[in-house]
Amino acid sequence: MYDALLVIGTRKGLFLARSSGGGPFEVEPIRFSTVGVHAVAVDTRGPVPRILAGIEYGHFGPSVMWSDDLGTTWQEAGEAPIAFPEHTGAALARVWQLQPSPSEPGVVWAGVEPGALFRSEDGGATFALVEGLWNHPHRAQWQPGGGGLCLHTVLPHPSDPKSMTVAVSSGGVYRSTDGGASWEAANQGIRAPFFPEGAQYPEFGQCVHKVDAHPSRPDRLFLQHHFGVYRSDDSGGSWASIGDSLPSDFGFPLTVHADRPDTLYVFPLRADEDRTPVDHRCRVFRSDDAGASWQALSAGLPEGPVHTAVLRDAMHASAAGVFFGTRDGEVYGSRDDGESWFTVAQHLPDVLTVRAAVL
Repeated sequence: MYDALLVIGTRKGLFLARSSGGGPFEVEPIRFSTVGVHAVAVDTRGPVPRILAGIEYGHFGPSVMWSDDLGTTWQEAGEAPIAFPEHTGAALARVWQLQPSPSEPGVVWAGVEPGALFRSEDGGATFALVEGLWNHPHRAQWQPGGGGLCLHTVLPHPSDPKSMTVAVSSGGVYRSTDGGASWEAANQGIRAPFFPEGAQYPEFGQCVHKVDAHPSRPDRLFLQHHFGVYRSDDSGGSWASIGDSLPSDFGFPLTVHADRPDTLYVFPLRADEDRTPVDHRCRVFRSDDAGASWQALSAGLPEGPVHTAVLRDAMHASAAGVFFGTRDGEVYGSRDDGESWFTVAQHLPDVLTVRAAVL
């Protein structure tokens, strides 16, 4: 059996939970107490795993820390690891995503607010702005979503280092095939009903909440939008709705199964009311046929009434299982594809991000 690590970023600190030999997860004492942790990653490419954390010091601003000893000690670059060049006139507000490249040793991508992509070539210690996306003519017209103008999803191609997809709220989906030198909007078919009638399928400006894909089929993308759940079978060239049979197609997280590229998970919420679970029941919905049908999964989850929510980066599927954390500080996991759930942690601060890895 495997050993697993669960990294949980919250509004007030970082928590690590470890499982040995498939046993129960043991939650370790808090790290970065009182500090917001909005992005985490576990980089298993090297001889030892590296944990990355995008933290927000408050008065001292955001930064990126890393640990090469499973959280015992942490390091930070001598100067701000992510900083906008002076010519941009921009200042870093938050790190929303940290994503190791699957095809380039040492490369880590960071998605940030305000709406920008950064690249690291030293394992996440220091980063440089990807100027091609920053200089895109659409960027000046992007509008912030409720969480800000955040680049929250980075999907590098599993084998082609020149190809990648990103998502910005509320800019939309963009893709590059030349290593980030140039970008094209990839939002065809995504409806944006907040635009005037006749203009509800714009080239860009969609309020995208999350995008994911399986490494074995990178051309098939799944997307949770403010107004729907979508699938693309051509790397974002066009999108089709797959959320019609869900009790609500509004939500924030979406994650794809670690082994099955047509299996995905979402957490539907009541969109136009209080953004709590539909019928106030804590249920994850899984599709095993790329969105053609959906199944509600709730065995082991609270029976309700439940008034919490799951944020965009707080659900993750890996070889260790499927995990999610809620805004009231509960973390749940499943080792049988969501058929049954167990409690990992309770009474944590507001959970912002979750990542699981097999060690």
